[in-house]
Amino acid sequence: QVQLAESGGGLVQAGESLRLSCAASGRTWSMYALGWFRQAPGMEREFVGAITWDAGFPYYADSVKGRFTISRDGAKKLMYLHMNSLKPEDTAVYYCGADLLLGRAEIGTLAIDYDHWGPGTQVTVSS
Repeated sequence: QVQLAESGGGLVQAGESLRLSCAASGRTWSMYALGWFRQAPGMEREFVGAITWDAGFPYYADSVKGRFTISRDGAKKLMYLHMNSLKPEDTAVYYCGADLLLGRAEIGTLAIDYDHWGPGTQVTVSS
């Protein structure tokens, strides 16, 4: 079992930056990738980006490309989401998920592709 825990959320003003962290524990050797998703009230869980755990190759949704950066520290089992130039529409609960690559040959971009989730951390961006 992979256990995940997000941290770093908070209240910021538009244009500011924030860094989120995701700490992984348990059977991390089974992970193919860690991903970031976000969910605003009344909305579906939306893919933000992901990073392969072995090579550290990132992949981003178009909505955050150029503003957000994903990185990971494999030794510390940490994944980071560096968010720059935050906008009010970035307001959401941010979740990290572990993709075990079950029945697929590529990194997942759908919430159903991910097998384990953290409890989430709230990011609120005021205008």
